[in-house]
Amino acid sequence: MKRLIVGITGASAVVYGVRLLEVLSKRDDIEIHLTISASGARALCEELQIEVDIDNFKIESLLNTHKAQVIYHHQSDIGASIASGSFRTAGMIVVPCSMGTVASIAAGISRNLIQRSADVCIKERRKLVIVPRETPLSSIHLENMLKLSQNGVCVLPAMPGYYHFPKTVDDQINFIVTKILDQFDIESGLTQRWKE
Repeated sequence: MKRLIVGITGASAVVYGVRLLEVLSKRDDIEIHLTISASGARALCEELQIEVDIDNFKIESLLNTHKAQVIYHHQSDIGASIASGSFRTAGMIVVPCSMGTVASIAAGISRNLIQRSADVCIKERRKLVIVPRETPLSSIHLENMLKLSQNGVCVLPAMPGYYHFPKTVDDQINFIVTKILDQFDIESGLTQRWKE
């Protein structure tokens, strides 16, 4: 079974994280390790009217499932399995990824479990995908993302394309989620691919 870490931070467009979890939780061959920052919980409430209690988390508050392969870790639990390089995973997705989280990861700062797990992926040479959602970008933002890219991190901004002829906002969300899943060779069938 493939293990993936998903971190949700307080950047706007938290819907990408929720859709990713919806898709992954339908698969029986993927074990999801989820952690949500306090600001990520606030974004869930503000943008999607989803209230999650990160201190007493229940997966049913976020997804319409209670599957055992979604394992939650509190953001302050630095002793969690995903905080150790000896706990093997296929990698991590931070979606959405706030610029504060980008800066912390780029500087090697581990103030919460999302940052520590990302640091572990970098040091262990595992796939780390960050999905920043900010505009405009300052030179500081760009420098931090360049530093991460130079260290093997996939910087996958939430920039939907139009060649798949989207008709709805869901089509655009699915486009980005497909791009994320492509990084881990996971086929979703969510969107139409480019054809010659």
